[in-house]
Amino acid sequence: MEYVSPEGLRLDGRRPMEMRQIRGEIGAVAKADGSAVFEMGNTKVIAAVYGPREVQNRSQQMNDQALVRCEYSMANFSTGDRMRKPKGDRRSTEISLVIRQTMEACILTHLLPRSQIDIFVQVLQADGGTRSACINAATLALADAGIPMRDLVTSCSAGYLNSTALLDLNYVEDSAGGPDVTVGFLPKLDKVTLLQMDAKLPLDIFENVMQLATEGCKAVANYIREILLENTKQLESRRGL
Repeated sequence: MEYVSPEGLRLDGRRPMEMRQIRGEIGAVAKADGSAVFEMGNTKVIAAVYGPREVQNRSQQMNDQALVRCEYSMANFSTGDRMRKPKGDRRSTEISLVIRQTMEACILTHLLPRSQIDIFVQVLQADGGTRSACINAATLALADAGIPMRDLVTSCSAGYLNSTALLDLNYVEDSAGGPDVTVGFLPKLDKVTLLQMDAKLPLDIFENVMQLATEGCKAVANYIREILLENTKQLESRRGL
């Protein structure tokens, strides 16, 4: 199948280095300490953060840092498939772990000893790049909750199909079976916190795909900063500052 036309356009009309439209919104869950909705094209994710709060299971309490917990799930209606995997399947467990480890890399856990931070992420619509959208939603929700962070961790994927490096794969491209790289990135610190790759790539092509995904992460970070700045301005205007 041809994923890039001779004119250099992908199936959804984007150019190889073009991201899908991204949209974020803070405060989606009223009772949570912080929450956000994040969309990358047709992929839509909601995240809620509770904490820092008292550790529920005392045996897990750490005296020098916060305990970070994460739960990932997919809404039954998110893919349109009638058969859904049961809650707690291996993929959900693995993605929960990936999100938790990525978030732990940016949260200043040592400032919140003997406390617990719970991150809940649910996919409402799935169209490729759900892992990246989950990390971006969680970052926005953590910022909304006022959790201290080293930097805003953002994520984006890139792949390699028809001898072309493609940024931000949708579901059709993701399902093509080509190599795809998901990157989690701290833009101010210029550090990679997550790198997952599905297949082998020659080193020179890998560097190109990795660079493309990193540029995507930087673009997401700029957008998230805009949302947070706009939110701060709204809070200031409400307080009459």
